[in-house]
Amino acid sequence: MAPRREDQQPRAFAFARRAQLRGAMAAIAVLLAPATAGAEVSEPAPRPDEQFDFMNLITQHGLHDIRDETWNAYGQFTYITSWHPPFSAAYTNLNNPPGVGNSLLDGSERSWTGTFTVFLGARLWPGGEAYYVPEVIAEQAFSDLRGLGGVIQNFELQKQGGTEPLFYRSRAYIQQTFGFGGARVVQDSNPMQLGNVVDGRRLVLRIGNFSVIDFFDKNTFSGDLRQQFFNMAFLTYAAYDFVADARGYSWGGMAELTYDDWALRVGRLAPPQDPNGLPLTLELDKFYGDQVEIEHDHRIFGRAGAVRVIGYHNRENTGQFRDAIAAFQADPAVNNAANCGSRYNYHSQNANAPDLCFVRGPHDRVGIGLNVEQHITDDIGVFFRGMYSDGLTEVYSFTSTDSSISFGATAKGSLWQRPSDVTGVGLGLGWISQAHADYLRMGGIDGFIGDGTIRRATEGVLDAFYSVNVASAVWLSADYQHIVNPAFNADRGPVDVFGARVHAEF
Repeated sequence: MAPRREDQQPRAFAFARRAQLRGAMAAIAVLLAPATAGAEVSEPAPRPDEQFDFMNLITQHGLHDIRDETWNAYGQFTYITSWHPPFSAAYTNLNNPPGVGNSLLDGSERSWTGTFTVFLGARLWPGGEAYYVPEVIAEQAFSDLRGLGGVIQNFELQKQGGTEPLFYRSRAYIQQTFGFGGARVVQDSNPMQLGNVVDGRRLVLRIGNFSVIDFFDKNTFSGDLRQQFFNMAFLTYAAYDFVADARGYSWGGMAELTYDDWALRVGRLAPPQDPNGLPLTLELDKFYGDQVEIEHDHRIFGRAGAVRVIGYHNRENTGQFRDAIAAFQADPAVNNAANCGSRYNYHSQNANAPDLCFVRGPHDRVGIGLNVEQHITDDIGVFFRGMYSDGLTEVYSFTSTDSSISFGATAKGSLWQRPSDVTGVGLGLGWISQAHADYLRMGGIDGFIGDGTIRRATEGVLDAFYSVNVASAVWLSADYQHIVNPAFNADRGPVDVFGARVHAEF
């Protein structure tokens, strides 16, 4: 897949300035206590710029009720540009002809993306809602989106994008909510959420076209990358191979049970037919991606936080690294990357390297992850994510990472009288399995990386940004990233990336 976003992400998509953690009675005289079910949650104080939001504007004129919506409409525009100067590399695309291979080019490069999205929601019947989200994207990646594992510098980039604007449907799904009582909870009007009051104990069923990270692995301080970090490492777990097409979306269903301060989510969605491809396979009894996540909201010294544990299990038509190595060693003249023919491969022409194309079949990939967020003050929060995946098979939909952690902090500018500004710093680290490294050392490539050989090391990025609110719903951001061991290779880098972003909401 294209690395994907929120809005995703991602997907994972909720504008940070609107995000509100549900809490209840403050804990007294204990270090850690769960928030308890209480009275109806009060409505959040209006934001200074709410008067400029379209939905609020028509509410003020008596044409809409933003607290009990039958429909809503939101939109966003984001433009991101990135540049890296030349960097040191012992080799680039070793043993491959010019233009062939998966290395990040060691000369100066510029990359950019532009996206325009409209979020439409409507109430169909009591508890029933429908959402439709069209989007336009144009892009240019570093090195054709090759040479970086889990630290791709721009989360918006897609595997099959181009410089010409492309229109597509990102989401189209329906959901049904069943209430079971408990505290009454105010849900703010947001993209993909109608303003409403719901039960604190409820079941939500969703079916259709959406991104896994629209609803799984949410994080207030590291998730809405259109207003936060630039790097893919902070969108979700870099090692989370959530099923998706090349744009980051899939078809399937999920259930979300909320019981006061606890939530349980389960889902099954469709993987692509080929690794990082656009067409999906809808044989959900044969190939699928399952995930289950449990969440608990809490308060520490009166400050809101959350802990989430997620597990995933993919069943896909993948190749195992050890099998590819064994096939090559058994008959290198035949089972090499240059002889894949009509079999799907990653365009390698290296006759002296193994390839996954000879050994693809139904295989499983599993992983488990921990996601923590915590308010330190009203305007400062910290986060941590960590995931282990087995690393036996090629990654099918997300980054090339087999295990990852990320952590950092974000803050609003209230301390310096800029309450709508946002700043943050984060560190993302990733690793590949021994089998994955052995395959790359022999000259193999996967969907994103493969320099011709490798001296395995931890891939990492330090990402620091500042986002200035220049108008009611317009932000300008500057970003610096320091990437070490790109593609998990100690023979290459470090790479410095400088970025800028324009983001507008309406």
